[in-house]
Amino acid sequence: MSNGKSGCIVCKSGDVLVAGSLGVCADCIRGKPELTMGFVERAHLKVRARYGLPSKPPKSHGGVGCGLCSNQCVMGVGEKGYCGLRWNVEGRLEGLVGSEEALLYSYIDPHVTNCCASWFCPAGTGCGYPRYSVSNGPEYGYFNLAVFFYGCNFDCLFCQNSSHKELGHAMKVTREDLKEILNRNRRITCICYFGGSPEPQLLFAVSASRDIVEAESGRVLRVCFEWNGCGESRLVREAAALANVTGGNLKFDIKCFDENLAKALCGVSNKRTFENFEMVAREFFTTHREVPNLTATTLLVPGYVDEKEVEHIAKFIGDIDPEIPYSLLVFHPDFEMSDLPVTPRRQVERCYAAAKKYLRRVNIGNRHLLDLSYM
Repeated sequence: MSNGKSGCIVCKSGDVLVAGSLGVCADCIRGKPELTMGFVERAHLKVRARYGLPSKPPKSHGGVGCGLCSNQCVMGVGEKGYCGLRWNVEGRLEGLVGSEEALLYSYIDPHVTNCCASWFCPAGTGCGYPRYSVSNGPEYGYFNLAVFFYGCNFDCLFCQNSSHKELGHAMKVTREDLKEILNRNRRITCICYFGGSPEPQLLFAVSASRDIVEAESGRVLRVCFEWNGCGESRLVREAAALANVTGGNLKFDIKCFDENLAKALCGVSNKRTFENFEMVAREFFTTHREVPNLTATTLLVPGYVDEKEVEHIAKFIGDIDPEIPYSLLVFHPDFEMSDLPVTPRRQVERCYAAAKKYLRRVNIGNRHLLDLSYM
């Protein structure tokens, strides 16, 4: 298995793990942004051009604003937003999706799934039975409806689901379509929105979930969101309320802590992630701790998302509430970082120790991949 590019273009160190798509190391990205941002911008420009997407969130003077995520795209006539789902047509905001229709595909996943929350949620443990779970233990024989949204407000070079960028391959699905799936299969006990990331289609996800919860009153049917967390705050709060009342949870994928590193790995800032996470934690987490409605995950990208990043993230979470569950996910080489290895075991161990300084509930996800990693 490849060990990534040897050496950083900026500091010339040959002892660091560097992805060929970036060419620069984490320390230089964090400490010397004026020297590394050119390489970062070229890396994302190359990826975005391949899919016909703008290299940066547009900010055209006098254009039409979207406002559904932290990118705050302002599109001039003929321009499309960063996610590619909306554009300006003669001064009007138009797009492929809205509150009634979405670009997605869905599938049934048997419990207990590989969901990053299954180690503590009702589906995996039976917590909250009988209100939030159909079983006083793992829900074997029941299912999750996984809803995969096309489009994303990030451009992660390590994306594990890059097919979301293929907008032309997506099907249009209505709120009624989702309701019908759930009505036909009464053994579905949770619905989880992911992608891509739900933020660009959060209007649909929230409105569809509200309809479903009202129509299925009395049924165990948890509503969950797995996202980067950079959505519009009002919609994030509405999603949190739906998860809270149904026994579901919000899964914030906190990519890293340093903002320069976030821009390098994901194309844009993740500052809003922390703002929304804190808002949800303070408003909703304490309502029923026995069924946690909030969690965070971090993918341990070799050479980049190290114990420094994890310690800062864990401290941020722990300062809010040390009981919030946190998962560290072992990385699998993919997309523009396919030349990196699986997360080395030593990195996993250091990151776990860093997280445990501040948090009581820390989990290692994708453990099976550790058998493929080098020491």
